[in-house]
Amino acid sequence: MRDRTSDGPGAAPGSQDPAPEAGAGEGEDPESYARTVCLRLLTTAPRTRAQLADALYRRGVEEQVAETVLERFGDVGLIDDAAFSAAWVESRHTGRGLGRRALAGELRRRGVDEETVRGAVDDISADQEEATARGLVRRKLAATRGRDDAARVRRAMGMLARKGYPAGLAYRLIREELEAEGSDLELPDPDL
Repeated sequence: MRDRTSDGPGAAPGSQDPAPEAGAGEGEDPESYARTVCLRLLTTAPRTRAQLADALYRRGVEEQVAETVLERFGDVGLIDDAAFSAAWVESRHTGRGLGRRALAGELRRRGVDEETVRGAVDDISADQEEATARGLVRRKLAATRGRDDAARVRRAMGMLARKGYPAGLAYRLIREELEAEGSDLELPDPDL
């Protein structure tokens, strides 16, 4: 098992485990304790295998015991990184408008392996990503109407970059939406 800390790659940014416990009590079965820890964490929010492994490590559960419990939880479907990733991507893309790059980064920080990350973000088609980005651009431009067009472009570009959209796509969509508004700002075509 890799060295884990609460700030490690498997830890969810900004999240805390419920009341950390010192470890298995006197006479308590270590596997029972590990199962209890995992079940408590899964009750509060879905978790990846890596996040649960990190929590067990922080609570002093032995590596072999943690692996046994995590393997059993995986076998019965309580831990499923692929299902977690698919739901995460759908939720964050739809709800927050995040692009594939940002979604992949979030999953990696939660300890999801690269193959699973690619599978989950590949479920978002290029057309779907473009439609979401276009909606974000329209809202940003509507909110900044009346301001200098160059400032509006900077704000929209910054917003899309933070949400993980490629610069070429962002630039093209902003140019198209400004043209549709009738803006006279001349933006060069990024593909030329």
